[in-house]
Amino acid sequence: MEAAIQAGHLLLENGAEISRVEETMERIFRYYGVESGSTFVLSNGIFATAGSSKESFFAKVEHIPVSGTHLNRVAAVNQLSREIEEGRYSPAEAAERLNAIRQMPGKTKTMQILASGCGSAAFCYLFGGSAGDSAAAFAAGVALYAYILYVSGPHFSKIIGNISGGSLVTIICSLMYLSGAGEHLNYMVIGSIMPLVPGVPFTNAIRDIADGDYISGSVRMLDALLIFFCIAIGVGVGFSVIRWGTGGLVGWME
Repeated sequence: MEAAIQAGHLLLENGAEISRVEETMERIFRYYGVESGSTFVLSNGIFATAGSSKESFFAKVEHIPVSGTHLNRVAAVNQLSREIEEGRYSPAEAAERLNAIRQMPGKTKTMQILASGCGSAAFCYLFGGSAGDSAAAFAAGVALYAYILYVSGPHFSKIIGNISGGSLVTIICSLMYLSGAGEHLNYMVIGSIMPLVPGVPFTNAIRDIADGDYISGSVRMLDALLIFFCIAIGVGVGFSVIRWGTGGLVGWME
């Protein structure tokens, strides 16, 4: 029972959809002989019960705060659940393996920053930007994620972080556009804000709603839409600051 709950905790904490969490927990229940196991999973909590005339009663509720998306851990737990079904692990060994997965290191900050820059440049180019626009978007993406990791993440809430992040990339792209580093300001800004867009949570929200998990899907959808709204506000604030600072020069050049 504890192994199943730990596996569900790891999956939900690291961005897995609700159906995957429930299916994995039920697989582990069945293999370890918990025939009466039942789960109810929300976007930030797991309710697990077991008990019958033949089994002792057990119930546990866990609150699981959202901590981001780590698909390598999700993949590792999925693989572990299959190996458990194949009989490779005892409950104690499975618990040890789950603890090892929990401590799996994420990507280094340098790699995350470079990935943000590359993603920004790639999206800028896909949306129709030139090579110069993509280079400017790369620089803005690098600055954005450095800001997220070292300033926004540790000190600001999600709302303030996304608004300030959207403003930051807009101001950076506008300044580079004014200096001649790019040709199309709109493509530069669109590409640069892509690291902020909650693609996986939005997709998981649609998946949860399609699977009938309306409560969890609605919560995740609302969270994703709030982030979209905050990014839009941040971009608007950034343009307002630049137009005020340049006397409307950016608006005239567009």
